[in-house]
Amino acid sequence: MKGFLTSYAGMFEPRPGDVPGTDSIEIPLIQRDYAQGRPSAWVGEIRADFLEVLLDAVAGGEPVGLDFVYGKIEGSTFHPLDGQQRLTTLFLLHWYFASAAGELRPDAAWTRFSYATRASARLFCQRLALNPLPRDEAVPSAWIVDQAWYLHVWRTDPTIQAMLVMIDAIDQDVQRLHPDLDVQAAWQRLTRAKSPAVSFYLLPLDDMESDEDLYIKMNSRGKPLTPFENFKARFEQDIQHANRADEFAHKIDGPWSDLLWPYHGGDNIIDDELIRYIGFITELCELREGKLVREPRLGPRARAIFGRENERASEHLDFLFGAFDSWQDSEHISDTFNEVLSTALPGQRRYDSQKVLLFGATSVNLFEQCLRRGYFYRPFTLQQTLFLYAVLLRVIEGTDEFPRRLRVLRNLIAASENGIRRSSMPALITDVEEIIVRGDLDAVTGFSGNQVEEERRKQRFLEANPELEDALFRLEDHPLLRGTLSAFELDSASFRHRAEAFETAFNNAGRWRELTGALLATGDYQRQRPKSHAWQFGTSSAGQDGVWRYLLAETTFDALSATRTVLGEFLDGLAASGSDPAEHFETVMSGWLAERETAELFDWRYYLVKYSSMRSGATGIYYGVDGELGYSMCMLRTQQRNGKYRDPILLEVWESSEAGDRVRDPWFTGYETNPRWLRLERSGVGMRSVSDGFELEGAGDEALQAKFADICNRHNDVDAVGDRTVLKVPQRDHGAGPVDSTDRVVIGAAFLRELVAAGL
Repeated sequence: MKGFLTSYAGMFEPRPGDVPGTDSIEIPLIQRDYAQGRPSAWVGEIRADFLEVLLDAVAGGEPVGLDFVYGKIEGSTFHPLDGQQRLTTLFLLHWYFASAAGELRPDAAWTRFSYATRASARLFCQRLALNPLPRDEAVPSAWIVDQAWYLHVWRTDPTIQAMLVMIDAIDQDVQRLHPDLDVQAAWQRLTRAKSPAVSFYLLPLDDMESDEDLYIKMNSRGKPLTPFENFKARFEQDIQHANRADEFAHKIDGPWSDLLWPYHGGDNIIDDELIRYIGFITELCELREGKLVREPRLGPRARAIFGRENERASEHLDFLFGAFDSWQDSEHISDTFNEVLSTALPGQRRYDSQKVLLFGATSVNLFEQCLRRGYFYRPFTLQQTLFLYAVLLRVIEGTDEFPRRLRVLRNLIAASENGIRRSSMPALITDVEEIIVRGDLDAVTGFSGNQVEEERRKQRFLEANPELEDALFRLEDHPLLRGTLSAFELDSASFRHRAEAFETAFNNAGRWRELTGALLATGDYQRQRPKSHAWQFGTSSAGQDGVWRYLLAETTFDALSATRTVLGEFLDGLAASGSDPAEHFETVMSGWLAERETAELFDWRYYLVKYSSMRSGATGIYYGVDGELGYSMCMLRTQQRNGKYRDPILLEVWESSEAGDRVRDPWFTGYETNPRWLRLERSGVGMRSVSDGFELEGAGDEALQAKFADICNRHNDVDAVGDRTVLKVPQRDHGAGPVDSTDRVVIGAAFLRELVAAGL
């Protein structure tokens, strides 16, 4: 029997010739429940795409065709074997607009729609057709459920619940997409006989085989279309305007599917992989246009990029084809990434300085990672997006000097991590093109300006000293530096031995406590943190390696001037010593301490070098009063002073005294100007480090206070200074103010032991 073009309302009109008439539609028992109203996320996306197409047509846009609807006509009742979902949605759409336009008639032929699958669904459709939806109902389903004719048992019927979801979705999308829609005109477009807004080919089937056999053949997979199958069908329509539309239809089911087949993940289906990769390419095209799209559904986004309304659609389609066609097969993909990228660090067996190290990565195959990971929840990071885009530009356009340019990009990404966010991606995508395709650093605007300038310095340095390329690349690949060498002078005479010494000095985190002491003995390598009174030192904590990167890399070249000088001197000494790093660290510290002790010059720096506990703060952040480092400091465990921290001098006094739990464990919090007291548990007697020694505070108990006073009276170095009692530390003025001439830690620890011994 020959099919014919019709609409939902047109199905009920008389037909000429031998085509039997239809006066009702019944979904047969063998059909599954209504699926387009299911609440799952991916069905929601399909539903939204489908409704958008229907509503655009009803609102006066291009009429839409819904392909074939197959079924059998028995008597005058049409039983669909394929098309149940579309017909149910069209029934609900007609009910909605008939209600809105005041055209819901109980005797209208199109209302004779029912389900044989469940009596409850059949009765629901009948009652729905008799009851128009009032205007301005905020949630149609809530109104329906509240009606007297709505039976309580329907709450468990999946088809009815799905219909309610669809009705709400229709209402929401009308308000969202066409808030000023003329419902009378919409109803006329939906139901008119000539050029209806929505049409399909109705194909009544002869009784050649049973309904069951035919249904099984037409639904042999036993599940609805996947999101990708729905996307593909719509996408092919969206690009019909392009001269590559037929080519897409051929390649998506042929070469492109073959390309992605090795990545199917064990389920022998590549729909998810295809939709992720096309989603990735769509996002790149959005960013190339400078757009930040918040729409989560791929269908509307792809239509906006590749559809006829976009004047750059042809350019984007060429990029989409290039992103697939430039790859030969999975081996070519793997080789492309392996040839230029690596995860091996300097010192590891597979390390190659001519490859670009991906910091923190476990795999270099970004193509595979893009397919493997979810798209909408973005575990595929923005940084990975930039890298994969760079590689795609390479394989599509065949750019020159790719490994060198990719290394520059890697350095810029690593130096700009705090600035790589979604809002900055359009500018960064443009920068990737400038770097990879044209090698133009002057055109870069989105990445770190400090790092761009450093890349220019390194470029000039290597042009003059190409023999140092291997040393420079290896130093860039150090995980503490991650591409930034602002802490190094680019001097051809010293660069290689300093680079090698840096790797030797820093690669063993177990030696960092001694390293911080040796660096400080060499000079004031610390720098002040921006817009803060805090000072940044290195760390002895292996789990805080980011502290070293912050100290040595995350600031301007000029701000690192003092650090660069001290580091260079230290590395020169290590390189010249020829000794084991641990031995050299000890030699540097002991030699410098001996000089200070001979000169009787015990400043804050002396104490930090001599006592390793005073370098135990994990963050390397220290505060001094008024931003000056001295004898009253805070050594931070976290980056904020509202977390617990140590006073380094009091910590060492406590540990050197061996008083243990007879003294309260000296943790502090608050501003550096707050008094910090080391207190005895029993008496509450306290002592704190101040500029001229240790301020003392007596006991509240009268008997214990008498013991405390007796000890103070026996000490000639305990004086009353105004209203304070101070254990004085001998000091001398070396031209910049008084400085301890005797080790205050020794004095403080001895006094604390005396207090404990007295029972305080």
